[in-house]
Formats: sequence, C-alpha cells, structure tokens
Amino acid sequence: MRYIVEQTLAGRADHLKGYTIATAVFERDESFDAQSDPVVRTEAGRLRRALERYYLVAGQADPVLIEVPKGCYVPIFQRGVTPALELPTAAAPPTAYSTAPKSAGTGIWRAATALLAGLAILAVIVGLLRLHPAPQAVAIAEATLPDEPTLLVLPFQSLSEGDDASLYAAGLTEEVLTRLSRSKDLAVLGRKTARSVPPSADPAAVARELAARYCVTGSLRVSGPELRVSSRLVDTSTDTVLWAQTYEEDLRAKELFAIQEDIAKRVAAAIAQPYGAVFRSELRRTADQPPDDLEAYACTLRFYVYRAQPSPEAHAVVRQCLERAVARFPGYATAWAMLSLAALDEDRFAFNPRPGMPGPIERALQAARRAVDLDADNARGLQALMMALFFHGEVDEAERVGELALAANPQDSELLAEFALRVAMSGDWQRGRELVERALARDPAYSGYCHAVLALIAYMQGDGDRAEAEIRQANLTEFALYHAIAAVIYGERGLVAEARREGALFMELHPTFVANVDSELRKRNVQPKDRARLILGLLKAGVPVPAEAAAAATRQSGAS
Repeated sequence: MRYIVEQTLAGRADHLKGYTIATAVFERDESFDAQSDPVVRTEAGRLRRALERYYLVAGQADPVLIEVPKGCYVPIFQRGVTPALELPTAAAPPTAYSTAPKSAGTGIWRAATALLAGLAILAVIVGLLRLHPAPQAVAIAEATLPDEPTLLVLPFQSLSEGDDASLYAAGLTEEVLTRLSRSKDLAVLGRKTARSVPPSADPAAVARELAARYCVTGSLRVSGPELRVSSRLVDTSTDTVLWAQTYEEDLRAKELFAIQEDIAKRVAAAIAQPYGAVFRSELRRTADQPPDDLEAYACTLRFYVYRAQPSPEAHAVVRQCLERAVARFPGYATAWAMLSLAALDEDRFAFNPRPGMPGPIERALQAARRAVDLDADNARGLQALMMALFFHGEVDEAERVGELALAANPQDSELLAEFALRVAMSGDWQRGRELVERALARDPAYSGYCHAVLALIAYMQGDGDRAEAEIRQANLTEFALYHAIAAVIYGERGLVAEARREGALFMELHPTFVANVDSELRKRNVQPKDRARLILGLLKAGVPVPAEAAAAATRQSGAS
C-alpha cells in the first residue's frame, strides 16, 4: 500500500502495473509472468479487503479514504464524512438498486489533485499509511472477518516408481488447479508458485509463508491397472485437515484423461462449491459476527446460510447487509447477484415486501444485470439473471442465459440444480430430471434441494414410488414449497395424516400462496395441465384451495 500511494503522490501512477509492483515490492525477477504467478492480484485483493474492513469499523470517521479500484493498482483518494454531516442509517433502504456511476462531484481526488491539496491532506494520508490507530481500533479491525480465502495447490506426489506415475501426478495437479481457479470466491495461487515448493517442505508452513489460508495436497499410487488418488484440504492457521478423500480407478475401464478430469471435478466440487469445505470453514470463522459488523465478503457467506434456511428474519438481515455492501463497493458483482435473489424472494416467498418501491421482479432484474455487466462469467450473477428473467415471464431468454451460465461454470452444482428446476417447471420434466440427477451426482452436499426437485418431477411424471422415496430424503423443513410438494405426494399415496400435516405447515409458512394458487403457479411458468394436477393434488391433501381455482383445475384435468 505504501508503494502504490507514494508512487501516485509522486506523479508516477502510470507506472503502477502488475510487473512493476511484482519486481519492486515482491522481489520478483525480470521473468515474472502474471499468469503463472498471481502474487500482485492476490495481494491487491487482500489489501482491498483490509481497507474495506478498516473503513467499516475503525476508520469510519477518517477525513480521507483510500481505495484501490478493482482491475487496477492506482489508489483513489476520497474525502471522508466529517462529524458535521449526518449519514443515513444503514437500515434505510434505497429507493431502487441504482446502477449509475459516481459523479465527479463526490469529491474523488486523483494524484494531481491530492498533491495540490497541501501538506495537511498529505499528512493525513501518510498517517493512514502508517496505520497507527488506537490499540482498541486495531483490536476491532483485527477481529473483523477474514480476507477472501487464498488457496495453494501443491503438486500431487507420486508414491510409485516410474515416469508414468510422475506424469499422472503432474497431469492431475494441472487439472485440479485449473478447476479450482475457476471459482469466483477463491484466490488460487498459480502454477509457478506451487512448483517452487520442494517436495520435503511442510505444506501448511509453506502455505502460511505464502499467505494462503488453505492448502490442497495429494498423492497418487499406481499398482498394475489400479490407480489410487488421495487428496486433502488443510487449514494452514491450525494445521487442521478440513476434508480428505480417496479415489480408486481402474485404468483398464477408463482412459487416463477421463479419470483425471473426473477426479479433479470431484475435488473442486468438494472444496470450492457453495456449501463445500472452504465455505463451511469460512462460515465457522464468521459465525459469531454481529450482522452490523459484517464486511462485504461475509455477507455472501451469510446469504448462503439464508438460502439453506430461508426465513423472513434472515432475509431482512441479509438484504440489509448486501445493500450496505453494494453501496460501499458498487463493483462487487457477487453481492449484486445475491441482492437480486433477495429481491426475488420478496415476491416468490412473500418475504419483507417493500411498498412504494419498484416491484421486486424489476429490482431483481436490475441488480442481476448489474452483476452480469460487472462480471460476465459470474455464476451467481448469471443464476440471478436467469431466475429474474424466468419470474418476469421471459422463459426462453431465461433458458438461454442458463445455458450460458452452465457453459461458463460447468461445475457449479447449485446453478445446475436451479436451471434444472426452471427447465422442468416450464414443461420439460424429463430433461429437468436428467439435469438435477447430474447435480446430485456431482455434489452430494446439495442433496436436500435435489431430492425435493426429483420428488416433484417424479410426481408430475406419475412415478409415485420414486416421488415418496425422494421427498423423504429431502427434509427441507424451512422451505414452504417443500411442504407443498410433500403434501401432494402423500395425498396421492393415500397417506392422509402426513398429507394434512404437510399441508398445514405449507399454509403456515406461505399463507398467501394458496389464496392465489393459480397466479402463483403461473408466475413460475407451470403449464396449464401441470397447474391443474398440482392444484388438485393440494385439494386432495386437504389444503383449502379456493373453489374457483379448484373448478378451473377440474375442467382443465377433464380436457386433458
């Protein structure tokens, strides 16, 4: 930070490139290659997170703010808020999710203006650079949430003799590194860094030295046609093994490249997926953090928790946290995507609606488009846009965006499962079934949602045995529509008591759905004959469906 600010103040901002910083600050030689050694990008990301936490907590009243915009290394200096000014409260919602850039009148000073601002401003900046706040402020800042997780993938070790085994290990390392590098929520150190580590080194100690919070290690053994691969994820701060798995393959049954690809997919899914090993570890770090102190990255973790256990109370906290995050960091694509999904939940789950604002679907579309504009390949951004388009009635466009999202993020099981449900509800139940079965096979951690979707699909396809088996494995008790699916399945199976119990829970969790059951199913793009089947299923389960909707469903069912 000292280097980039001093260079800017000295009028040399145009020299602040990745290569220059790598050689001047991180002592890389002239052969430095940013593609194989992302040290500058990684450290710049950590610096942005550190500044974010500092200004959210200890530095709230600082007269000068320093930002390092994403995508460049030239700092921007901005006037802080003086005590005479009154800030809006964090709870006050914006009138809409504005996508307009900040105007020049917000008081942003670039280097030349900072130089002319005089010695007083310079003194403040230098004071911030030295970072000598009061001890209490330091303690508060250090107690905040961690930086974006950084991960080191060490070369897989061959435990067998022969060149072939060594080549297998090298190939598997490359495949695992490539898969993990696609994650938007991890900073993965590059190949050159990993290769510089001697085989005898302690992995956790090396990762700590390189400022990597997590380390992936692995080994490979070949015995005749049998291939055995072991891998593990280590938390370097505690030397704790967070995840470990062994894979056994027969080289006679599959080609080596197919085996490498399959194992790498499974390793990456277990480690880097939403609800995976890194996510669970990061969540434990933030579990006791008060919502008002959450930084932008932590908001995304809490969003995933909310998605797993949705409730109006959790929705309000997460939405407020995400609004603060995008107001402070308007270039944070993932936060915009999650804010879009939170807006959507105002409509589909009837969580915390906001009268007098633009409609939730319109706000969801606006926020999702902002996310995709910021990062065209962001999995959550594309997922949010797909969902918003779907609920806006643009089914074909939603499917097109979903296909693009999967092409850009082929290993994202949450995205795949959501896409599968949209395809199924639009009427292609068989394709939806095939897609969600792929998601379930890829990531068992997401099994509850997948089993619930498979239960609905089996019910719609007339497979009662499978529908009951799947719904009993889902157990998504916080989801209102889970109870609706369970009610119609149990009603169809003649399990009257269970059907009525699930129907009552559904009514309790989403009391407005049944009163507007036809329009609720329409907004989910359920086809007429399928709407009729679901409405009659709810009626059979003892749910008090309005007489008009029941009569229309009966007529449609007879016509079909």
